[in-house]
Amino acid sequence: MQAKSGAKLGIGVIGCGNISMTYLRNAALFAGVELRACADISADMAALRAREYGIRALPVDALLADPEVDLVLNLTVPSAHFDITHSALSAGKHVFTEKPLATSAGEGRRLVAEAAKRDLLLGSAPDTFLGAAGRRARRLMDEGAIGRAVTGTAFMMGRGMEHWHPNPQFYYQPGGGPVFDMGPYYLTMLVNLLGPVARVMVMTTRGQDERLITAEGPYKNTSFRVGTPTNILSLLEFHCGATVTFGASWDVFKHSNHPIELHGTEGSIRLPDPDTFGGTVSLSAHGADWKDFESEGELYGARNWPYAAPDRANYRMLGVADLARSLLEGRRPRASGELALHVLEVMEAILASGESRNSVAVVGSVDQPPLLGEDEAASLLA
Repeated sequence: MQAKSGAKLGIGVIGCGNISMTYLRNAALFAGVELRACADISADMAALRAREYGIRALPVDALLADPEVDLVLNLTVPSAHFDITHSALSAGKHVFTEKPLATSAGEGRRLVAEAAKRDLLLGSAPDTFLGAAGRRARRLMDEGAIGRAVTGTAFMMGRGMEHWHPNPQFYYQPGGGPVFDMGPYYLTMLVNLLGPVARVMVMTTRGQDERLITAEGPYKNTSFRVGTPTNILSLLEFHCGATVTFGASWDVFKHSNHPIELHGTEGSIRLPDPDTFGGTVSLSAHGADWKDFESEGELYGARNWPYAAPDRANYRMLGVADLARSLLEGRRPRASGELALHVLEVMEAILASGESRNSVAVVGSVDQPPLLGEDEAASLLA
């Protein structure tokens, strides 16, 4: 399906919680999209966001039926991703969903198939690999800066959510956990740089069977049961031959591991936190001192978040803008449903391997998304 040249993609947001504010605010940055309506399980929350951003608040069914909504931006909790995305596709809408694509690879495959059957585009977060740091790292890799990738490490470690999130229980249930919640950022960046994953070997544990909520809110000082592994150490084998250690934990107070390091036959590259769009990429050629590439002055690398005291780059909505452009060009979006499905298949294999203590082959594969060039990146801006 292709859009008419010059037409803006009408966006309807379903899910008006905390993350929606970033998407709604960033929409004004991009040329090819326009906010039209929002909906939420809480009518009051939808009404609040509608007032803040000058759009209409609608019930979910009405938003799905609205002819002014071309694409549904699904910002619901992970357990609702499949149902909302499937309903939107069934209603003839393109979809861009927050990660993960679904809570199981089987559901993810159904969504990709449904979009293809209806000639609709399906995209999914994370789109952070399209930011300044991700683009710089991809250019260096494509130019052969580290030669043939051999090995590497990727670490996402912290203490979890209950000390800052007022309602963190869902993070610790199936479909959540550090792999499903934060893994998509790291795994998507790795696939962007190295291509698809072929096989995983994993060990998983839980640091605590119960968690105490200490964040301010109605559940402060209450406990809840943990329903998914919170400490994962995995070995990823990529189709390109590289092997990467990926660790994800919510049982770590403090650490000194870099988020991502890759090492090849000609050198090494170091990346910042892939949950942000910017940061410093560093390159060492043949063991030389690190050469730093800052992203502050690059497109989608400037510090703009948190709003009150910006200390990192957050350009969520960039993937939606690329999807809107892909409609005009008749191509697959870079942050595609197929890419998100592969990452979902990798995450499911990680949990399966952790449970069985055996290596597990990843079911599907995917092509590396094409590099977002600097001129094209600039052309997405309003």
